Amino acid sequence: MTNDKTHKRPKYSQEFKQGASKLVLEKGYSQQQAADHLGISQSALGRWVRAERKPSGKESATKKSCLNLADQDELIRLRKENEQLRMEREILKKAAVFFAKEAE
Repeated sequence: MTNDKTHKRPKYSQEFKQGASKLVLEKGYSQQQAADHLGISQSALGRWVRAERKPSGKESATKKSCLNLADQDELIRLRKENEQLRMEREILKKAAVFFAKEAE
């Protein structure tokens, strides 16, 4: 039997993620309270809170550089842009070869 329902992960804006994280980090809500209030999963909120939390000296020595949510979004955007530019460059290379052969 196939499952007709596919679970799609909802997309949340950067501002929403940061606001939800601030409820826990600055306003004193527990993760469960904030997740219930916002209607999101506690695991998602936990990821956002960890991403926004500033690493302590001990954590920064053991982990690679931690990116906050804004940096993560920018990194994703830049990776997509980089891939697009690579594809465009490959197309231009192929076009240059094609037109060079045609000119002969």
